[in-house]
Amino acid sequence: MIRTRFLLAAALALGLAACASEPARYYTLLAPAPAEAGTASPAPFNFELMPVGIPAQVDQPQLVIRQGGQGVAPLSGQRWIAPLADEVRAALSADLAKALHAQDATGLPSGGKPRLRIKVDLRRFDSAPGDYALVDAAWSVRQLQGDAMLACTSQFREPVGAGYDALVEGHQRALARLAGAIAQVAGPVAAGQSPACP
Repeated sequence: MIRTRFLLAAALALGLAACASEPARYYTLLAPAPAEAGTASPAPFNFELMPVGIPAQVDQPQLVIRQGGQGVAPLSGQRWIAPLADEVRAALSADLAKALHAQDATGLPSGGKPRLRIKVDLRRFDSAPGDYALVDAAWSVRQLQGDAMLACTSQFREPVGAGYDALVEGHQRALARLAGAIAQVAGPVAAGQSPACP
């Protein structure tokens, strides 16, 4: 009798373990901090990066991937470590600070430095594992103490290898390219010029 109960309990435990889902994996769009390579002159301005707009289709805790032409699927075991809008904003803030040699001073006092306001709205954030990561954005840069302003659109498609790590790295590269495009025009806008969109 005792042996039968033990066998039933063991079978139940094995059954429950088999039904248990895999533990979730968490991802971030914030790329690892690079090793310090020299000291560049700081920019004569700071910037404010406003909250980033995200397409509703991908504004989920899970990674949402493309399947075929029209299909999409949220992945229950693959999740963002923070809301996607916060992840994108954090990645862009770090990439812009690096590219501009300037501080993201959102919410901080000006400290006497001129300031740019940067606004980014993602129109597409496509994830196709083993194929590509795509970021399509409308963005603007404007002086807070002047009238100079520029509004542009950019699309960056990064090829990716198999696996979700490669997919997230592709999005990190695409966001770094977007930050680079914004950085190209930020200095001229801060100087009161009207450059062309990159």
